[in-house]
Amino acid sequence: MAGHSKWSNIKRKKEKTDAQKAKAFTKVTREIIVATKAGGGDPDLNFRLRLAIQKAKEVNMPNDNIARAIKRGLGASDSEQYEEIMYEGYGAGGVAILVEVLTDNRNRTASEMRYIFSRNNGNLGESGCVAWLFEPKGLITALKEAVELDEDQLFELALEAGAEDLSIEDDYFEIITEPAELEKVRNYLEGKLAMESAELVYLPKNTVEVSGETAESLLKLVEALEEHDDVQNVYANFELVEEPGT
Repeated sequence: MAGHSKWSNIKRKKEKTDAQKAKAFTKVTREIIVATKAGGGDPDLNFRLRLAIQKAKEVNMPNDNIARAIKRGLGASDSEQYEEIMYEGYGAGGVAILVEVLTDNRNRTASEMRYIFSRNNGNLGESGCVAWLFEPKGLITALKEAVELDEDQLFELALEAGAEDLSIEDDYFEIITEPAELEKVRNYLEGKLAMESAELVYLPKNTVEVSGETAESLLKLVEALEEHDDVQNVYANFELVEEPGT
């Protein structure tokens, strides 16, 4: 499953800028509203809301903003309805891409997704065309420099917690769980490990190695998709590698 977070690390660094924080606030606000509408406003009883609040804290959203988003979710009117849609398509080199969206206008978003794909050497596909190449998982990340355990010790701890696997992506340890086990594993690791994030994701079953112009094209496509206000998450099955001699 390596490679899926290479551009996620780029995203993490970018979100430190004010402009990116504003976009991150918009996205997580929508997630809080939808999570609250679906499962209520008590995070102790609504796991999806707990994850959304955690995301909000990761991007330093003020508590007042979080509270307002929950209130909006509780009192969501018919004029503030967000639909959850998964778009599927291909990028340069035939790389598979999944795009999670929350939108209040399906037709507008579909048109804009098609435009972004076509403008960046990709194409939007039909529902089901690439979803089978991914599987839903729970993903917990921890910054390597903040972890006192070595890799073997952390792997043992992760297994004790009920996780499936541990991988290393650049500066991060990544603990992978079954979706239903994410909350249990996160709770077990609380206080034992400084976790950066815990979220439900789609991980590729296999990855395609890309480099050079193909890699540049894919990164531009992913970035353009992530910049869109309706897009919550982007998943792809490529792994960046250096070209020989570089």
